Parts: sequence; C-alpha cells; structure tokens
Amino acid sequence: MARKGQSITLAISDRNKAELERLALELGMTWGDRANISKLVEAIARRQLTIAPNHDWKIERINALNQARSALVDAGKIEDAVAIAQLLIERSELTIPLRVELEQFIAKPVQPWRLQLERYIRQQQPFQLSYQDAAERVWQFTIRYAVIASHEDRQYLDCWCEETEEAQGLGELQHNRSLRLDRITDAAISRADGQWRSSGLATILVELHLFRGLAFAYRSKSAIDIVNEWHEELPRVRRVVRQVSSTFWLIREILRYGQDCEVVAPESVRELMKQEILGMCDRYGIQS
Repeated sequence: MARKGQSITLAISDRNKAELERLALELGMTWGDRANISKLVEAIARRQLTIAPNHDWKIERINALNQARSALVDAGKIEDAVAIAQLLIERSELTIPLRVELEQFIAKPVQPWRLQLERYIRQQQPFQLSYQDAAERVWQFTIRYAVIASHEDRQYLDCWCEETEEAQGLGELQHNRSLRLDRITDAAISRADGQWRSSGLATILVELHLFRGLAFAYRSKSAIDIVNEWHEELPRVRRVVRQVSSTFWLIREILRYGQDCEVVAPESVRELMKQEILGMCDRYGIQS
C-alpha cells in the first residue's frame, strides 16, 4: 500500500498561486502537463532549488562588475567579459542605457577593427585610421605610437600622429592626440610604412605645488610622477614634478583640485591654466 505524503495548507491569494504555478512550469515541476506546486515546495526543501534575495544589488556592485568587464576587454579576454555581461543582463536593477550597452556588447563583443588595432599596438606596427570628431568631421591619422587609456570613464587611444593640423595646446605636444575609441570609423584601420616611435608620446615636465588636505592625501601616479616630496622651503607644501603628454587632461585634473593645486612651471603651462581660470571668471561675470 502506498504511503500517503504529509500535507500542508498554503494560505495564498489566487494571484500568488498562479505565480507559483507559473514558476513550477518554468522549472519543470509538473504532474503530467499541469503545474505541481507540491513538487516545487519539495524541491526547495531538499535544496534542489536555491532561494536568494533578488533585485537588491547596489549600484556600486553593478558598476564594479561593468568596469571589470571593460578591463577584460582591454586585456583581450573577450569570453570572460561576455560572461560578466551575461551575468549583469539577468539583473533587473540595471539602468536602461547600461542594459542596451550590454545587450549590444553580447550581440557583438568586439568589432574587428578593435582587434586589429590592438594587434598593431602589440606588434609595434605603425598604422593609419579614420576618426570622426565631435563636429562629425572625418580625419585621417598616421600613428607611430599608441596606447589604450582611460580618461574620465571613457576609453581613448592616446597616440603620436604625424599630422598636426588643428592640433591644440603647446607646440612640444602637437603630435599627441587622444582619440575616443567609439569615434574610430569602422573598418578604417590599415598598416602604414615606417618605424614605430620607441620613445612613446611626446612629454614635457610640469611642476605642481599641492596645498592643505591635498598635500597630505595625494597619491603619487607612479607611471608619470618623477618627483613627489615635501617642499624644502615652503612648509606643508607638496612638490610634484610630472611627465605630461596632454595639457588638456592635466588642466581637467587640476580644476578638480581648485585652489589646492598650483602649476609652477613651465611658464607656458602656467599661462594655459591662467587663461582657463580667466575664462571661467568671465563666464561667471567675475572681474579679473
């Protein structure tokens, strides 16, 4: 004689019962072709199904995973990056723009030109590319040194180009460009003749003085800071000497520090900073 199983009574609404039946069908918990809630409950009790909180991921966790995905793409580990994207896409907490970005990435993880670009950099092979700027003008550049870098949460190709037309900033850095990767024209990269630039980007030395809390909290940028020390003559002032390849990105960084950071030398960079400050004063109607 078959033994009768234990029975329980669930006091739930019709709507919740329908949801349980839908879940049972989705997980294959059926009696014949009908959903079997009892099987679903039994599977949960036997830990064949795991119950875990959902829809509660913090934005910090999502951002960290997405940044890891981007880092994996930069490292050429595309399969791992796709795995993280698929994990994220299952979450309901994603913003609509991020969800669209991830769906597009999963559908087409890396464009062919990106793989070709990274291959040329690894091989130290000069190349030519087409680039569309913010004004939708298309430029042709011959590049003899390049590195993929992150600036303000976007990926750029920091490169040394032969062309200097409409280049801005100091004359010593006229050959340096920062090109947004998402503006590189698809299928427009080709090999160029000549030699790779072994010395890298053009650079100048810039001396900064840091004050107040920034002087104590500053963390040296080991790749570009040559000097990071307390000033010998000025108390509680930190002296930093840095190799700079772009005054544009330098000024963007210094503006975040406000009056706690001063450009001391060279005078050409100090003058660029002055002009930036005067332009801000004019924008806000402040008499200089």
